[in-house]
Amino acid sequence: MSVSGNIGRKLAAGKPGTKKMVEKYGDDLVCVRYRYDSVKRVKYKTVEIIVEKRLWDTKALEIKRDRIVGVKVGIDEIEIRKKVKDAGGKWNHEQRVWELNYNSVKALKITDRIVKNFPI
Repeated sequence: MSVSGNIGRKLAAGKPGTKKMVEKYGDDLVCVRYRYDSVKRVKYKTVEIIVEKRLWDTKALEIKRDRIVGVKVGIDEIEIRKKVKDAGGKWNHEQRVWELNYNSVKALKITDRIVKNFPI
């Protein structure tokens, strides 16, 4: 659906303006959105509902032990830099980070220095 001149608002379930939808969808209702098409002069009401609930395995989100990750080490952090190098770390000049496998990073207790979305 393409709405031209789109103006809208989003209300969390249970807020004023969502009562009828809460009655209809109950605990599965996440939010209600109101969109207004100023060109067609039409008001749309949409809902976001939960369609499936299931447990998920948090281990699936863990980083694999042998995956290479980027680690930030400050230029003046000589001791940490030496430990990273001794563990097999390689300097990536383009990214300006040290590349090291996740298992080594974890062993060095520097996981807080991992660069998110590091491209390898």
